[in-house]
Amino acid sequence: MSKRNATDKLDALLNSISPDLLAVAPQSFETHGIRVERLLLDLVRPDPIQPRRVLPERLHLLFHQGRLSPIQALRELVTLAQIAARQRGRPFREVLELLPNPDEDTDEPTKLSISPEEVLLTDLVTLAITIRDDGQVNPLTVVDVSQGATQQFRIETGERRYWASWLLKDFIPGYTGDGCLPCLIVPAERASIFRQARENTARSGLTAIALARQAALLLLTVHGCELPATAVTNDFYRQALELDLRTKQEYTADILAAMGGISRMRFSQYKQLLYLSDEAMELADRYGIEEGKLRYLVSLSSEYHVEVVRQIIDLNLTSKQVQEICASGGELPTNKTAGSRVISRPAVQLARLSRNSSPLLGQEIASALLEQEQNLDVARARISALRKLLDEAEQHLFSQ
Repeated sequence: MSKRNATDKLDALLNSISPDLLAVAPQSFETHGIRVERLLLDLVRPDPIQPRRVLPERLHLLFHQGRLSPIQALRELVTLAQIAARQRGRPFREVLELLPNPDEDTDEPTKLSISPEEVLLTDLVTLAITIRDDGQVNPLTVVDVSQGATQQFRIETGERRYWASWLLKDFIPGYTGDGCLPCLIVPAERASIFRQARENTARSGLTAIALARQAALLLLTVHGCELPATAVTNDFYRQALELDLRTKQEYTADILAAMGGISRMRFSQYKQLLYLSDEAMELADRYGIEEGKLRYLVSLSSEYHVEVVRQIIDLNLTSKQVQEICASGGELPTNKTAGSRVISRPAVQLARLSRNSSPLLGQEIASALLEQEQNLDVARARISALRKLLDEAEQHLFSQ
């Protein structure tokens, strides 16, 4: 290793140590239990209540419930990305195929249709290749939660690097590493939700839903609620809806600073997103929908949350359009003129369905009709009626 590379790695290591970890003098760093070591991947686990989700919610829960190993969770993620890519006409077999080809022109419409699973997997593959080529110079921050002779470390910051390392080890050819991660190890008594929050908000890509979970964790912590060491549902975070900053004035400045220096109003707006239904939260988190659009959904009955989130995703609605939909009780206005009628929910669902041209969709529709009607002739009649309806829709478009 060149002297220059060694210096760069040392600088990166020092930069990864946050000021609150160095509340003591640097020379007493080791005596306070904070140390840097290379740990086996198998000894390190992500934080199950970390507000930022790396894996999709279903895989996140299965992994932390012990029903999926890291490799199995990544295989599931790769499968989800492959299915989404195939439906969009760009199938891939190996994860390295996701990396962009510099010799090809970027097709902007295709780029915009990339699924969240493809984006996530591509980001992890890119990070894995960076670690392979340049080494992992920025250590993870982990909390020593070992019990007795059993060593275990919980990630406080750096979960994406953890998953990228597993991806590199088992999914990318030519791995020559030792299966270890450089980690900054913090004693259990020095673990900090505030440090984790500051790290989260300092990095890009934290969604509005993740910020809502972050606000909840900070509130639950200062109100003395015990934080579990296992996977939780959104109901755990929703406990924070009964809590506020007014009764914990002494922590308010620290909480707002940990959230990125936001105002009390913005903090409250993020917290209110916990009122969204579970499925709506998952979709909004996957697609990174901003708070300015989601805030209006809170006024609707929870049964409408998912449908409006899907309209936001499929139609790329603006904040003003979302506000209009929510003001009309969840229906989508046809235009902005006074007295305009609304498009019914079935019509919106059918329009959205038309965007999926997968050959498998026709089979699924046929199967659904058979299951619903329990009669082959009636199912065929339904298809004939649908064909006539689409012909009428086409005629209407020609008349515009």
